[in-house]
Amino acid sequence: MLYFIPAWYQEGKWSENEQNWHVRRMRTEFDDTVKQIQLFHRGGVYPYQIMLLSFTPNFRHFLHRQGVYHAPYWSCFDAMQCIRRRKARVLSFHNLSWPEDIEFVHTSFVIVAMLKGKKYAQIEFGEDGNPIRIDIYKDEKINRCNIYDDRGFVSSSILYDGGKSVYQDYYTENGIWKLRCYENDGHVEINPKHPDYLLTYRGQEQTKRFSALKYDSMEKVIQEVLTAYLKLTDQGDIFCAAMHERHAALLRDVLKKRRLILSFFEDRYSVRKHPEMIDMVENADYIIADSQKSLMRIRRESAGLARKIMDISPYDSRIDLGVSQQLSVQKILVPVDGMKDELFAELIRHLGEYLLSHGDARIHLFTRDAAWNKKQLLLERTRRCLKDAGLEEGWALEKEEGVTENNLDMEGSVPIKFYVEQCVDELTVNKCMREQRLIVDLRDAREVYLQITAISIGVPQIVRHESEFVEEGGNGIVLKKIRDLPSALDYYLDGLANWNDAKISSYELGKRYRTDKLIEKWKEVIDFVG
Repeated sequence: MLYFIPAWYQEGKWSENEQNWHVRRMRTEFDDTVKQIQLFHRGGVYPYQIMLLSFTPNFRHFLHRQGVYHAPYWSCFDAMQCIRRRKARVLSFHNLSWPEDIEFVHTSFVIVAMLKGKKYAQIEFGEDGNPIRIDIYKDEKINRCNIYDDRGFVSSSILYDGGKSVYQDYYTENGIWKLRCYENDGHVEINPKHPDYLLTYRGQEQTKRFSALKYDSMEKVIQEVLTAYLKLTDQGDIFCAAMHERHAALLRDVLKKRRLILSFFEDRYSVRKHPEMIDMVENADYIIADSQKSLMRIRRESAGLARKIMDISPYDSRIDLGVSQQLSVQKILVPVDGMKDELFAELIRHLGEYLLSHGDARIHLFTRDAAWNKKQLLLERTRRCLKDAGLEEGWALEKEEGVTENNLDMEGSVPIKFYVEQCVDELTVNKCMREQRLIVDLRDAREVYLQITAISIGVPQIVRHESEFVEEGGNGIVLKKIRDLPSALDYYLDGLANWNDAKISSYELGKRYRTDKLIEKWKEVIDFVG
């Protein structure tokens, strides 16, 4: 059995990232573990199971969003809370116990429960319309927050005093509190009347008693329950852990002498910043990196890896014909996150000067930043750069001036030529990419998913550094000097011959990252570890 241990945490908490449906998602849910599970789930590579260490009351909805609803899993918090239910269950807030004379007020985002003219509760919903939390108020201040499990019961409650959280209770599916975690120092108390937890392995159940009624932290509780579960597993089982500072030290202690694969993804974890974990990294049976660049960084930070490291892309390629040729304009996608001001200003100047002689070109500034005012700030920054370069500021307005309500151009109007693409999740990235004729990414830090998607759609790439995803003279151009950008743009945009050649090269390069190729790499790793 291969156990995947994901890093799906809220920042600083042993808890999931589920959020209200009306709140802008600030980060993508996709990571290395998601793709690994998808590969094993659909390809039947090897028997596997997800091992959850976080409090995830909406895990079934998460699996559904990732297309792996029936993926097998073991949840540490389910064990601690003695939860047996496995399937999602519809829960209506109308079926909950409410005071008499309660009145429900439906707003555009939430439902507010009013009692005698005062706010009694506020009901929040998830993306699938299921209630995920209900805040209960007393004297206009929050008094309790009930967190609901997508299997149809209250999973946890946070108690408040004077509007500040005091402790959080975790319940069984029948409403009995099992653990109480205090906010001030993080210590955990076990219900002395119900001091047991439930282990389920291969359909068999075992009830175990907690070794203490008080723990210094939630991590100590998780460590005890996880250790007990690991004793039920076979010695030949393999554990693939996503490296994350939330659980790295814990796994170092509990997975000693077990077959261990460590998975590194983007900048999620740095060995250099955690020198105390070097032994764990060097003693692991195998290391998986999401790219060659990550692989080289890990090797620099830890010298004792020998040959037990491999880069396996967390994203697969597939032929996805774009629609850029069908558009009347040529869209150029320009990722800008993390770009220094000097480079940004020089890039905008060169792009602006290019637009003077290429009226059908449009610049689409790409950002993963989901902040509500990011688009406005980015366009303001662009206008300043255009002004400093003596170019038309109106190209980067948020709305086109001089256009009537019937979209008729008025004489003297300035067309918009700079747009902002805010793409947080992979679905919106893919939708945006299908309309792009070219990518210009001059940042030092490349984005793997963006480059893999470009390969899949056949979009040429102009980049600062050559990588396994961009080959000079094949599917892209490695730009050594930014002053050469106009000629590189002309190479792909003045006619279709070079653009079509790059498209073919992209598809040929993409064969290395097809699902079957990634599966072959994983089989090689498993054979080595096993």
